[in-house]
Amino acid sequence: MTIFERYLTVWVLLCIVAGIGLGHLMPGLFAAVASAEVARVNLPVAALIWLMIIPMLLKIDFAALGNVKEHWRGIGVTLVVNWAIKPFSMALLGSVFIGHVFAPMLPASQLSSYVAGLILLAAAPCTAMVFVWSNLCEGEPHYTLSQVALNDVIMVFLFAPLVGLLLGVASISVPWTTLLLSVLLYIVVPVVISQLWRRALLRTKGGALERTLRVLQPVSLAALLGTLVLLFGFQGEQILKQPVVIAILAVPILIQVYLNAGIAYWLSRRLGVAWCVAAPAALIGASNFFELAVAAAISLFGLDSGAALATVVGVLVEVPVMLSVVRIVRATRRWYEAGLPA
Repeated sequence: MTIFERYLTVWVLLCIVAGIGLGHLMPGLFAAVASAEVARVNLPVAALIWLMIIPMLLKIDFAALGNVKEHWRGIGVTLVVNWAIKPFSMALLGSVFIGHVFAPMLPASQLSSYVAGLILLAAAPCTAMVFVWSNLCEGEPHYTLSQVALNDVIMVFLFAPLVGLLLGVASISVPWTTLLLSVLLYIVVPVVISQLWRRALLRTKGGALERTLRVLQPVSLAALLGTLVLLFGFQGEQILKQPVVIAILAVPILIQVYLNAGIAYWLSRRLGVAWCVAAPAALIGASNFFELAVAAAISLFGLDSGAALATVVGVLVEVPVMLSVVRIVRATRRWYEAGLPA
């Protein structure tokens, strides 16, 4: 991990402070940013999100889908957790904790929006950061690459209907036109651009792809931090009035991460999956594509919505909680391998 990645939580906290401060000092600037919309898509934020997502997708080699059959049990475990368990468990956790347990401590007008943000977060399996987590736990690289490529393909087709279904179950009005536009803008178009760019770089000799990725990595993270400053610039007043909101939103996210990592790890052991595949399977099953979730929340509900704030909390806890999962799977390797079939 780079220093920037290792201390992502620190940078996010600094963005919270900067965003809140700038929001109070320059309300006119933030109002101008908020008004720069076309078809409910905020253009400055859209540009920042493309700078976040495209460099990450540039790392993905969709030719790796040909290796899926080599690790079919690990692939199957992660697919079940990512698409059949995680979004539904988050919808349940959000409804229980946000809609009932902590509801008296939260602004009533934002309850459904908070739940929507949590659903968006869980419906998008992680892509780029998974490579970092897999490397830290000595995961099987071909499995990780093929699983991420497969998840990206599935997201193109399942993200919108899955989110629409869960938002409907949670009794939240689904703006289908905006949702489909978000999928087009933040999944389909970036995937196409990144893959065409990747092919062009691979045709260029001298390690052009690796050099480009090194250049774009800080650009991607800077775009993420810039987006967070804008979000907290709009959310600042609400956060100052309700500082416990972030802690409350973190509760279902933390439970969801450890629950789904545990399910993936346990299922892998029961099915006799090698530890080098089970470890990244647990991490892929638990982590989220928070860049996509932030983009979709902004498009669907607005920069100053509870949904956008909920997805940002996912960014805030991502690094420390996923590092803890890495430590857990590494510490339990002997226990895991002792239970594998002979």
